[in-house]
Amino acid sequence: MRNHQLLPWLASVLAVLTLSGCMSDTTGDLREWVRQERKNAKPNIQPLSEPKAFTPQPYTTADLMDPFNVLKLTSALRLDSEKNTANTNLLEQELNRRKQELESFPLDAISMVGSMHQNGSETALVRVNKQVYQVKAGGYMGQNYGRIEKISESAIRLREIVQDPAGDWVEKTTILELQEETK
Repeated sequence: MRNHQLLPWLASVLAVLTLSGCMSDTTGDLREWVRQERKNAKPNIQPLSEPKAFTPQPYTTADLMDPFNVLKLTSALRLDSEKNTANTNLLEQELNRRKQELESFPLDAISMVGSMHQNGSETALVRVNKQVYQVKAGGYMGQNYGRIEKISESAIRLREIVQDPAGDWVEKTTILELQEETK
């Protein structure tokens, strides 16, 4: 019975000895190589160049008008306000009139579906939200104060008032073409 108790202990000792034999120092060569590389490595740093000497330049435009002169600034502001006043007059005429029903829809939601000649003038048929409306020259439609200038068999020409990138109100011509029925 004593041999049975000694057997697990001997197996444990034998396993520890076997593993310790496998754990030899194999990283010694690697450590030596890293040490040598660190010793031989030289940083490659470029030296900074000397700063250039500052040579002041004479101010040769002293005899010209100062760009921050109060007179120059007020005249530029006056010119700008006159321009804006002229552009707002264009819009003011549109704001003082009664809106028509088709002006509540964006122009891309309105499509021309036909035209007819009635009592000596051209009339266009436009569709909005599955309803058909008759429009004549001088009428309005679209949300950019679009006044109908001319109606032909295949198109409606509108004059719209829109803001350009500078914020000024300008007139723009837009053509609404006849839409072919798709089935």
